[in-house]
Amino acid sequence: MAIHQVAPERYEQQLGEKLATLKQQFADLSLPNIVTYHSPAEHYRQRAEFKIWQQDGKASYAMYQPGQYKTPFVIDSFPVGSVRINSLMPTLLSAVNNSEILRRRLFQVEFLTTKSNDALITLIYHKPLDAQWEKEARALRDTLGVDIIGRSRRQKILLERDFVIEKLQVGEQQFEYKQIEGGFSQPNADVCEKMLAWAVMHTQNSRGDLLELYCGNGNFTVPLAQNFNKVLATEISKTSVQAAHYNFEANNVDNVEVVRISSEEFTQAIDGMRPFRRLAHLDLTSYDFSTIFVDPPRAGLDDDTLALTSRFETIVYVSCNPSTLHANLKTLSQTHSVEHFAVFDQFPYTHHLECGAILRRRSN
Repeated sequence: MAIHQVAPERYEQQLGEKLATLKQQFADLSLPNIVTYHSPAEHYRQRAEFKIWQQDGKASYAMYQPGQYKTPFVIDSFPVGSVRINSLMPTLLSAVNNSEILRRRLFQVEFLTTKSNDALITLIYHKPLDAQWEKEARALRDTLGVDIIGRSRRQKILLERDFVIEKLQVGEQQFEYKQIEGGFSQPNADVCEKMLAWAVMHTQNSRGDLLELYCGNGNFTVPLAQNFNKVLATEISKTSVQAAHYNFEANNVDNVEVVRISSEEFTQAIDGMRPFRRLAHLDLTSYDFSTIFVDPPRAGLDDDTLALTSRFETIVYVSCNPSTLHANLKTLSQTHSVEHFAVFDQFPYTHHLECGAILRRRSN
């Protein structure tokens, strides 16, 4: 949905329309009452990226309508962006336009902020970055009071960090997360807190161990670990695995083992189809798995991972794509019942809805 269609006064109506579409989509499945978790109506995105439109020696922030990438939509604010992003935008742009070195060949700016008011800005160029650029960028860093990254072809200059520290409240507990530039993190921190609380609530009093696929930087792993004896988590991204290790240590989580391996490879390993050196230090038979947590990419679960998931007594499934979730639930419903279903409005003013389902194996 285009930026000019963001209308906080219509938020509830638009969310209602999305819910009606989702209920129709899932009408052939026996779902329990759908619990809805709302987003703030504005200033909810902690991440944003903008193209830079250069004209007549002046840089402007720009966005594009889908399919119309030659016609920029110049903006001076971003109402869905965090308050921190909106406060940094004009100051940054003014500094860029007052410096030929910072402005020339700049084509993209990325903001990464947090609820805890941390911030990181990445400036991306179509030119090599030299010592003069670094001098000007350091002055900009001092002016803004935030860390800056300069990127160009085969270059990455850090001034000084390439991450921010987020603090999320889940019930009475606060958890700390390192979120690395370029790595995945949930863009809507308020809704993320609600998703974490929902997952923790529905896994309380769990027995045995947890298997988590697609764990990312440990976003869900960190608060979920308290509900299980042991956790084995998998993730393919090296950057995310590094952040996950930091996040486990920062939150005193000591019962998690994270392995850099894909869900498809892990399925082959646990079935004894082939060995993996990355798993050589683990005795998979020592785990008493009762629950699996999956938060797959938009494509959903592949057939082999879906078959693996169906073996667990309890399935916690978080999805960013209701269409693939629906297809996967049709298969899983052959062995499991959906006991809880929730929607999380991560992306207001778009057609997207994040969903969560808790499934239990049927006794018959």
